[in-house]
Amino acid sequence: MKRTHAIPAKTERSVVARTKPWRCTAPRSRSVSHWFFQLVGSGLGLPVQVLTLGLVGAGVFVGVTLPELPDVQTLRNVQLQEPLRVYSADGRLIGEFGIERRRPVSIRQIPPLVIQAFLATEDSRFFEHDGIDTQGLGRALLSYLATGEKAQGGSTISMQLTRNFFLSPQKTFQRKLAEVLLTLHVEQALTKEEILELYLNQIFFGHRAYGISAAAAFYYGKPLDRLTIAEAAMLAGIPKAPSTNNPLTNPERALERRNYILGRMLELGYIDAAQYAAAVAAPNTAQAHRRGPEIEADYVAEMARAEILRFYGEDAIHRGYRVTTTIESRLQLAAQEAVRTALHQYDRRHGYRGPEATLEIAGLPESELDARLEAFTRVPGLTSGLVTQVSSSGAQVYIGRGERVELTRQALSWSRTQRNLTRWQGPQRRGPDAVAVGDLVRLRRSPKGDWQLTPIPSVSGALVSLDPRDGAVRALVGGYAFSDSKFNRAVDMRRQPGSSFKPFVYAAALERGWTPASLLRDEAVKLTGHQHWNPKNADHRELGPISMRRALALSRNLASINLLQSIGLKQAQDYIRRFGFDTQALPLGLSMVLGTGELSPVKLAEGYAVFANGGYHVTPYFIQRIEDGDGQVVFEARPACACADCWYKTGETSATTRGLTTQGQGLAERVIDPRTAYQMTSLLREVIERGTGTRAKRLERPDIVGKTGTTNDIRDSWFAGYQAEFVTVTWMGFDDFGKLGRGEEGGRAAIEMWIDFMEQALAGRPVARLDPPSGLIEVRVDPAQGVETNAKDGVVELVQEEYRDTLQGPKPVRVVRPNADDVRPDRGVPQGSAPRVMDDLF
Repeated sequence: MKRTHAIPAKTERSVVARTKPWRCTAPRSRSVSHWFFQLVGSGLGLPVQVLTLGLVGAGVFVGVTLPELPDVQTLRNVQLQEPLRVYSADGRLIGEFGIERRRPVSIRQIPPLVIQAFLATEDSRFFEHDGIDTQGLGRALLSYLATGEKAQGGSTISMQLTRNFFLSPQKTFQRKLAEVLLTLHVEQALTKEEILELYLNQIFFGHRAYGISAAAAFYYGKPLDRLTIAEAAMLAGIPKAPSTNNPLTNPERALERRNYILGRMLELGYIDAAQYAAAVAAPNTAQAHRRGPEIEADYVAEMARAEILRFYGEDAIHRGYRVTTTIESRLQLAAQEAVRTALHQYDRRHGYRGPEATLEIAGLPESELDARLEAFTRVPGLTSGLVTQVSSSGAQVYIGRGERVELTRQALSWSRTQRNLTRWQGPQRRGPDAVAVGDLVRLRRSPKGDWQLTPIPSVSGALVSLDPRDGAVRALVGGYAFSDSKFNRAVDMRRQPGSSFKPFVYAAALERGWTPASLLRDEAVKLTGHQHWNPKNADHRELGPISMRRALALSRNLASINLLQSIGLKQAQDYIRRFGFDTQALPLGLSMVLGTGELSPVKLAEGYAVFANGGYHVTPYFIQRIEDGDGQVVFEARPACACADCWYKTGETSATTRGLTTQGQGLAERVIDPRTAYQMTSLLREVIERGTGTRAKRLERPDIVGKTGTTNDIRDSWFAGYQAEFVTVTWMGFDDFGKLGRGEEGGRAAIEMWIDFMEQALAGRPVARLDPPSGLIEVRVDPAQGVETNAKDGVVELVQEEYRDTLQGPKPVRVVRPNADDVRPDRGVPQGSAPRVMDDLF
């Protein structure tokens, strides 16, 4: 009669898995004495009698050792090490941390075929014995008596599990006796299925793979239920010697081991002759299937890792936590590409800086060249290469594994001497002479498929984009590549934001009586005291009286300083605090309006979100949910949100809310008047239409607004802008505070990065409409005088109705003016007055 190929009947019993409260098979009530007398009375002859005498001598050892053995009940609550995994909001893997690759599965998820392969090689009588296979021990003892060496083991799967969890692998009789005692306790405490489940999830398969599920994924890129007979046998052969039986490092030995196991499966009736013949003939198809991140967001992954360790301790990295972030994979990819494109474009504008290194490679074989290339950091998107030949038509570059590519003369044409000579002290090279034999260079393919010289940029960049309605970070890039620099510039960097900070001071003015039509003084401010400060406009010109709208659009420094002086420094600081800024990080002086404080890009985005959502302060966050190793949710974000349907509209309905009003989420604090938020959005739109941000007009989106920012000597280039669904801040600069060079202001370097990202972010999204909130009235204003007019050439402004009187015309009022000695850049004006009439501004 043909034997069945299913698991022996005992494996059909239900077990208690790690994640499901299934009915447990009753443990077998077998004592140590029962096992002992069973062993003595067996008919195995002399070997068993010898073994019996040995066990009698071990009685003393049992009496002394038994009370000191660990509690096997701890196996019921084993926490198998699993890596910390970080995912995007749409479920794509961002990062994985931890030494062990492991994917625990229940016994029901392991196919019978896989279990049979392990039983055939490790313990074919697993379901017949009570943890100690006396036949196996007898064979091991006979081998020892015949050779004098412990060449064979009699370990069962239960004994291996016991040893792996509680004992050392040291081969001594004392350890073996302890193993026997513990194994008997394990067999009493757990069912066979529970033992087998723990064993198959715990064993090591090499290459950091622990457990059968992780092994199947690593070696074959498959789930367990798709493994073939040959693949199951190959995996079953690895744990006995993960290095020598490994199908990747020792394929010949692995095939021998696999075929032996297939023979055992045939002998035990698990497979038939036809299945055996097909499996033995199957080639070794194992290869490394390393599941890397599905999207590149290493800076976010590291932020998540740091938070998990901070809240759950250092060992949390091995406890299988699953972190779901707020990052949207499509937006993250767009952000990463926007940053890299902008930095490469800067490099090309300023010329090639030379190779990363120059090596002596003459006469070296390709294997040695491969070793040299491996020594350099791998950077995503770039291919490392060594220049091996240079001619008038271009250069030949070796990129590893016997492959060589050509850099044409045209591909090298951009590599003129760098314009910022102070940043490149190497030899001046042009055209084909830009590279030399032995240079370590980086390359990437163009959209046309040809190779381009593309060094890792020396200039740095950052981008953060968050949802202004709840503060969820949708994309974050902290630099060109995490592998090149671990410093997260989007979060940890503190740099001067330049003129991108001006809108917060302008908002303070609007709430104190100024209007978009109010005239400011764009003229010199000379203040002396303990130090001399003589600020200027970027173009070194003075425009005289200028409306607030035009002053912000053109980013006039002098007009902004005079505005802050009129508001009063203390009053302005108190108001700016509402945006979430730490005023301790802001200078206590008039230079504050020029952005001389220090902020991170994410902090600047937090401030701009108040304008974008109608006046609510939301706190940026990037972790949406945390699950533990058992799949239980241990944390879920419940951010306070802005009003979901009272600001931007799309079509005839309210703007999409992404579920911002789910249960448990409260309303964020409204920190500024919605009319001020509307007026600031209007002023910032002027920056795009007729100011320093006109490059953004190419997006052809009337619902985008923003502000450029540039610091002294063009050391920092910023652009901060928003739309109904995104507040995005971009930055470019050198980490050592070097000069970016002429023409790299926020209106060029940073805004190009912003445009590239927002173009992708807004693709397919409807244009948002912003209706004026109640309390704003339309007034026709003479732009030259800043007063209300009936003339047709006047411009229409929306002003807060209680401040309409400020547009009625000049009338003498007393203006509080401080003494010159009391006004310094580091102190400013302690008190100011509201501009009820135009004369207050002069």
